[in-house]
Parts: sequence; C-alpha cells; structure tokens
Amino acid sequence: MYLLEDIAFYVNRVHSEYIRRKDLMEGEGQLGKYTKDGVSGSIEKSLSGVLRAVIVGILVLIQFVLIIYLSYKLRGYTVYIYSFIQILSVIIIIILVNDNRNVSYKISWICIIAAFPITGHIMYMLWGNNRVKRIDKIVLEKLAKGYGYLDQDPRVVEEFEDSNPDMLRMTTYLQTNHFPLYKNNQVEYYPMAEEAFEAIFKEIDKAERFILVNFFIIGEGALWNRMHQSLLAKIKKGVKVLFLYDDFGAMLRTSRTFKRDLENEGFEVRVFNPIHRYTDKLYMNYRTHQKIVVVDGNVGFTGGMNLADEYVNLVPRFGVWKDNAIRLTGDAVWGLTVTFLQMWEASEASRPVDYEYFKPTKAFPKNDVFCQVISDGPANNPRNPMEDFYKQMIYYAKRVLYITTPYLIIEDGMRDALATAAAGGVDVRIITPYIPDKKNVKVLTNYNYGRLLAAGVRIFEYKPGFIHAKTMLNEDSAIVGTMNMDYRSFHLHYECGVWICHHDVIKTIKEDLLKTMEECHEVTLEEWENRPLYIKIYEKILNLFSTLM
Repeated sequence: MYLLEDIAFYVNRVHSEYIRRKDLMEGEGQLGKYTKDGVSGSIEKSLSGVLRAVIVGILVLIQFVLIIYLSYKLRGYTVYIYSFIQILSVIIIIILVNDNRNVSYKISWICIIAAFPITGHIMYMLWGNNRVKRIDKIVLEKLAKGYGYLDQDPRVVEEFEDSNPDMLRMTTYLQTNHFPLYKNNQVEYYPMAEEAFEAIFKEIDKAERFILVNFFIIGEGALWNRMHQSLLAKIKKGVKVLFLYDDFGAMLRTSRTFKRDLENEGFEVRVFNPIHRYTDKLYMNYRTHQKIVVVDGNVGFTGGMNLADEYVNLVPRFGVWKDNAIRLTGDAVWGLTVTFLQMWEASEASRPVDYEYFKPTKAFPKNDVFCQVISDGPANNPRNPMEDFYKQMIYYAKRVLYITTPYLIIEDGMRDALATAAAGGVDVRIITPYIPDKKNVKVLTNYNYGRLLAAGVRIFEYKPGFIHAKTMLNEDSAIVGTMNMDYRSFHLHYECGVWICHHDVIKTIKEDLLKTMEECHEVTLEEWENRPLYIKIYEKILNLFSTLM
C-alpha cells in the first residue's frame, strides 16, 4: 500500500504544480506575477526540483514494474505454488485482521492480495510488514528526548479541574500522551494568513537570542524574500536562526543550492526526510506538515499557512485563499519549542541540541487561559492521539461544533461521531472549499457529505475560493493547527496544533467562522442527492483509493 501511496502522492503533487502554473497563465492572460498593495508575488519553479521528483517517481515505478515482471515469470509455476499461495493468503489475512493498525490500512492490503494473488503477496512481504519500524524507532527516540522536557505542573491541573470539571478527561488524555496543560497564556487569533505573517515579522524584528522556523512548503517569491531578509538581518546581529523545512515541500519551488546558500549566510538548516534517502523503504511519503515559528522562547505561532505567496494572496490561486493562525504568548510556548526541537533532531542523526538553551527568557502574567500543544505523526502508528482527540472534541460538544478543513476524507469512526453529535442536537457545521486545489479530493470530500447531511450536519462551501484553515471548535474549546481531516494527516504526516480553552478566545474564533459561513454556499441533502449519475459512479470507484488521496 505504501508504494501506491507514494506513486499517488508524487504524481498528484507534480500534477498540482502543473495545474497551478496553467491556472496562473490562463487566469489573467500572462500572469507570471501578481501585484497586491504594491508587493509583487510570484510562483517560482525549480527545474532541479522537478527533475528530482521525476527521478524519484521513476525509481518507485521501477520497483513496481519489477514486481509485475516477477509475477509474470512465476506464472508458469502456478500449479506448484497455488496451494502455497492459498495458505499464505490465509496467514496474511489472519495477521491483518488481528493487526492493531488502521482499518483502512488492513482493508487496502486485503484488497490488494485478493485482486493480485501473486503480485499482492510479494508487495506485502516487501512493504506491508514492519520494515519502516527501524526508522520509526529512531524518530521515537528523538521524540522521547523532547518529552523529557515537558513536565506537568499538578497545580495547573487542579485549577483547571475547579473551573472546567467536564473537560478534565479530555485534558488528561493529552497529558497521558506527553502534552502538558499550561496556563498563563495570551492567544491572538488571525483569520487570514496575511495578518499572521505581519505579526510574525514584527516578532522577528524584536528577536534577541534565537528564532525557530519550520514550514512544510517553501516557495521562493515575495513572502520568502521578506522572511529571508528579516532573518538575515537578525543573524547579522548575532541572533541564532534554526530553519527547518520538509524536503518535498520545498523541492519544487526552491533552487538546488537553497540549503547551502542559507548555511553560507549563517542559517542553521536541517531538511526533514530527504525524498531520495528512503526510496527503497518507501518511507518518503512521511512528511513533516508542521508550521511553527518561535521567537526567544516567549512567542510562538502555528496555523495552516505555508511560506509561499499564494498563502497570503499575493498570487491568486483558486480565488481567495483563506488560512488561519494563532499567536501564542505564555507558558504554552514551551510546548511549541519542544515540538520544533523534536523534529529538528529527528531530521539529522548527529549534532543533538541543548533544550535548556531554548527555554523562555521571561515570566508571564498569571491568567486562566489554558492551552495544550499537540503533535502527532506516523512513528506513533497505530496510536493517533490527534485523531482520537478530535473525536473527543466531537463527543464532548454539547451545543456547537464548527469545523474548517480543506479535505473531508474521513473514516467511518469520525463520520459516525459527527453524525451522532448532529442527531443528538448539536449544531454541527463544516466549512470546506468551493474551489478545490485537487479535483479528485474534492470529489471524495463531496461524497462524504451524504451521510453527514442525512444526519443533520450542515455543510458550507467557501464561495470566495479555497479555505485551507484547519479548525475545530465547540462551545468550550478550540483547536487551531496544521491537521486536515483526512487519512494522510492522521496517519502519514507529522502535524501540530494548539488546544485552547478560554471563553474570549473561543468567541473570537467562532465569530470568524460565522462570518465565513455568510460567504459560503450551504449544501443541501436534496442538492447532494441530485448530483449527476456519472459523478455518483465515479465517487464510489474513487472511494476505493481514499487512503491515497
């Protein structure tokens, strides 16, 4: 299954970049650049990055072709190996049924084995076992080091229990998974990424000791130029800058010498999971999707945005691009710092970091704004604290449950939780894009509307364009972060977010979501049922590959 995921991932990514370029050129005649408020934005393409993606894709396809060829060569021995294959099928299916991994994972392998009796068995023996566990073990060791620096103050838990007894179980679950509960925080919510980046630049200008930066996608252009200049100016003043990014997220849109050039300027740079390193292990699909900026350990940012011009609407892609983010000041910033440092160490086998150096430099005013920083990733599989906590947010909603997600490709457990909440009288509303960035993902997102609409869930599509924000809110708390509601986010990517419990902050986020709904088209069950027959057929076929989207 990992092979098919990798092929789908890379083909989809290269195709998306092609469509992006095509849309830009067709959107306004000759639209290589776009100007907003006097700032020129662009989408730069790296030929070397495209070539790297093509080479890796070819290597993956070669492996697949070799498997098909081996199956072809073995066809003459079918009589002799038929009984062996039957016995092996039963053994593998028994193993899969009793495996504690994700249900979609097990069903996918069973389907592959049933559809391709010889090829499927070879694929499972090569890639369906625990070969990547050796790599996961290394990552888990780095994560465990960071967890050692996350201590829970029992007095904070006692204060939280006094004021929020109904949510004690939720916060205890996160504590059990190494995510302490913090108080004494200030949270500022930004409904658009443009506002978030302006705040980020202001904090960078104030930096005195260090700046931590982690993004999934880096796209050279106007936003990157401003970020680069701001960080370079602080480096020249003696500020330490640790810059972390995902290899595939930056590969197609940065130059071949991007990392080396930054290091020559004084940046400390690490690249997560280079795509060529694990081609034979098919581990390259595991990306860090986290977005974190921390300044001096006192101020932190996270949200859905990446470091590229389209995220701040300097380049028009799919209409208006809506992302959201938060600025966090207070005790919980240490959670963001540790999350960054964990992935920093996981990105390179040598040169460990001193966590103590990155601790906050000041005490924060006391208040009752409670927060927990959450992170998750494939090394934790089959345990997925983030997915489980999303379900808890749904279960504990009493009156309101609002969600924004660019991709609504959910499994049965999540779908049933949403449907049950709506049937129980909770006002469940989900905002998804009206204009998609990936056509097939949009088809599957729409396919998932049916059972939700029938249960009373309200679905809103963001008419101005593409909503990339990742938010879940009930009447008592909210999560803002990097997680999409799909298989890839919950099982294949490293993600992060902040759970917030405070009335004023929740009110601010809720007001933004309600305002956003006013700009949306609300999908009705009748409208969904009357979609064309060919779409209904295509949806069912495409749903077989939902875990690959």
